[in-house]
Amino acid sequence: MQAGTFQSRIDIGESVAEHRLSLQLDASAGTYPTPEDRVLIGALQEGREDAYETLILRFQQPVYNLICRLLSEPSDAADIVQEVFLKIFRNIRSFRGNSSLKTWIYRIAVNEAHNHRRWFSRHQKQEVGLLGDEVTRGYQDSLSDPGRTPFELTLDHETRALVEEALAKLNPNFRAAVVLRDIEDLSYEEIAVVLELSLGTVKSRILRGRESLRKILEGQLEPEPTLHLSPQPVE
Repeated sequence: MQAGTFQSRIDIGESVAEHRLSLQLDASAGTYPTPEDRVLIGALQEGREDAYETLILRFQQPVYNLICRLLSEPSDAADIVQEVFLKIFRNIRSFRGNSSLKTWIYRIAVNEAHNHRRWFSRHQKQEVGLLGDEVTRGYQDSLSDPGRTPFELTLDHETRALVEEALAKLNPNFRAAVVLRDIEDLSYEEIAVVLELSLGTVKSRILRGRESLRKILEGQLEPEPTLHLSPQPVE
């Protein structure tokens, strides 16, 4: 995704119902594994160790970034990422290839983030984990730098920090849709599969999420020729 495209989208521009994890994704979404995906999926289903290493190298950082943006407490992201990959490893043999590998993995990640938020709302943590920061820092340090994302390329450090703060304030339903579209660059069809929503609902949540971001950021960002804060129509 080009930086200009991202600017025009985010333009600042889940509730995923509780259910059993479904591994057979909707084939009507029109998102299928690439040839590269098929080779990797086959190797994973054969239990090849090098395939697991490839999967982690390819998806560990994106999954971590996604979960951080979906959580109110990003410090918990490391544990959730580990749960995501455990589920991937346990269930890869059941994956039939009715969606892209990325879509399938992101669906698991979004569900895990949703489950964690629900648990956290019921069990507000009373104790301070003295080792929490150390464990999380160690995990973060193990992640390779994948290079700057379109989101990072588009916005300078200060502006990006403001947008990240605004994202954290969004209704989780809108946040997931906006993050998947404007930062992760998933298609509307892919997002519908990940969030298990109709295409119309996905577009509505993206539009409302962008509008909410605009309102949160009003007065915080100076309008510039390359960064407009008016909401953009969903295609």
